This record gives sequence, structure tokens and C-alpha cells, in this order.
Amino acid sequence: MKPTEQLKEEHNAIKLMLRILESSCYRLEAGEEVSAEHLEQMLDFVKVFVDKCHHGKEEDLLFPAMEEAGIPRAGPIGVMLAEHEQGREYVKAMTNAFVKYKAGDQQASAKIVENARAYTSLLNQHIQKEDNILYRMADMRIPEQKQHELLDAFEKIERERIGVGKHEEFHRLLEQLEKTYLEN
Repeated sequence: MKPTEQLKEEHNAIKLMLRILESSCYRLEAGEEVSAEHLEQMLDFVKVFVDKCHHGKEEDLLFPAMEEAGIPRAGPIGVMLAEHEQGREYVKAMTNAFVKYKAGDQQASAKIVENARAYTSLLNQHIQKEDNILYRMADMRIPEQKQHELLDAFEKIERERIGVGKHEEFHRLLEQLEKTYLEN
């Protein structure tokens, strides 16, 4: 397995969470109650699985390896980094609105929806660019030995940043939330 293949598998999980998040937005807009626990779990997934783990692998390992292989930061890598930062801003705004929502402020749901929609739109486009452009560049330019080293380093990030077994916990959470928000 190549490092980019592992990242693409993570993209599949992320895209599923984006669909779940979008479904929760429809419910909030319809005035339906969305479980604060579920929203908190969605935010936790985005902060830990997407940002700390997935984006961490890219920012700390893949992108520097691409630069070493001669792909300049000014270009697709720089665009991806800027989009990661923009995503973090949306997540921060969602989190702030969630705190108000959890405290009973129903008006906060509009801010959750606004930022969740912006985030899902950004990430869906971002994933397309990575899968179809950036990762292909990485596959062509990063030497095979370095790709093996990256896979080992990816495992280390998972162990050290999110913890043993947490990746699997997130996949179980996705299954539960999918049943609630996408299979009705």
C-alpha cells in the first residue's frame, strides 16, 4: 500500500462524515432537535480524525516528502495548506456555535449550519484535488523507499497523536451516526 492509498481510504471516512454533517444541517434547518452528543461526536471526529491525524500526516510527512522530491510548496501544496487553515476556521466557528447550542441557544443552530456547510463544501473540493492531482504527483515523484518510510511514520502519528484503537473507534462511530442520519 502506498501512503496516498491510505490517505484516500481516510478520505472515504471523511466524506461519509461530511454527508452525516450535511444531514444534521438539514435537520437543524427544519427545526428538529439534533442530539448535542452527536454534534459533539461529529466535531470530535473532525478535530481529531480529520485534522490531528489525517491533516497531520499530510502536513508533517507527505508534503515535506513531496518538497524533498522537488515539488515546490508554492503551488498545489500551498493551496492544500491554506485550505487546511480555512477548514480549521470553520471548525472553530462550529465549535463556538455548538457551545451556545448546547447551552440552549436555538439561534446558534444557524451558525452551526452555516459553518458546517462551508466546511463540507471546502473539504469535498479539497479531497477531489488531493485524490486527483496532488496524490498522483506524490506517487510519481516520491521514491519507493521513502513511501515505505512514510507508511511507518503514518502509523506512529496514529499511535502518538490519537492513540491506539482510536482510529477503529471513529469508524464504529461513523457506522452508528450513518444509521441515525443517513439511513432513515
